[in-house]
Amino acid sequence: MRRVLILGGTAEARALAAQLAADPGLRVVSSLAGRVNNPRLPVGEVREGGFGGPSGLAAWLLKERIDVLIDATHPFAERMTASGVAASSATGVPLLVLRRPGWREGPGDAWLRVGSLQAAAGLLATTRWGVAGRESRIFLTTGRRSLPVFAPLPGVWLLARSVDPPEGPVPANVHVLLDRGPYTVEGERALIREHRLDVLVTKDSGGSMTMAKLDAARELGLPVIMVDRPPLPVGVRATDSVAAAVAWVQG
Repeated sequence: MRRVLILGGTAEARALAAQLAADPGLRVVSSLAGRVNNPRLPVGEVREGGFGGPSGLAAWLLKERIDVLIDATHPFAERMTASGVAASSATGVPLLVLRRPGWREGPGDAWLRVGSLQAAAGLLATTRWGVAGRESRIFLTTGRRSLPVFAPLPGVWLLARSVDPPEGPVPANVHVLLDRGPYTVEGERALIREHRLDVLVTKDSGGSMTMAKLDAARELGLPVIMVDRPPLPVGVRATDSVAAAVAWVQG
């Protein structure tokens, strides 16, 4: 029986686990980092919590006699991907990175692409958004851990949406909205209008579960600051297809 470890937490990871778990010749373990409360669990065996860095992951691969490793984490889980690459190199366990395609700008979109959260914050600080004479009202959907990058900015009010609440006290200029996708265009449009939002800040996560905010922004003429995803390490085998990942494991 071949043993497969999926570094998961995404819809693609769950879809992959469901398909591989149906193969009687495979033992499939999905690993979740444990950073989200009440995560959606995949089919099959689940391991929660970290490994203790690349060396811990390498030791676990050897101990559990894992035959193949698939990194199907979030496109911005840069540290986990680096750990997977290092552990694969140290143990000789083949690695495949599964990443859903990023979003693409289309007609009617007003996107400003930046290379980091810090660059997005700099753009917010140096550009006037919305109505002159009042604070800029920002729709922030970059995750709870990014809030310290944006909260100190002067002259802004933030609607920060995340699955779980941010750690520590929330500044007065921040309104936290706890919610989980999938979202609808109608709901996102109503949210933008209700809070009189001037600009959307998001990460290029890709996928359909949270894409409705981009459709609503296009309809309402709302500018979007899009944070590009980090590049994959050089030489890493990667795919954007669950079917291709299944074929790779079974091949």
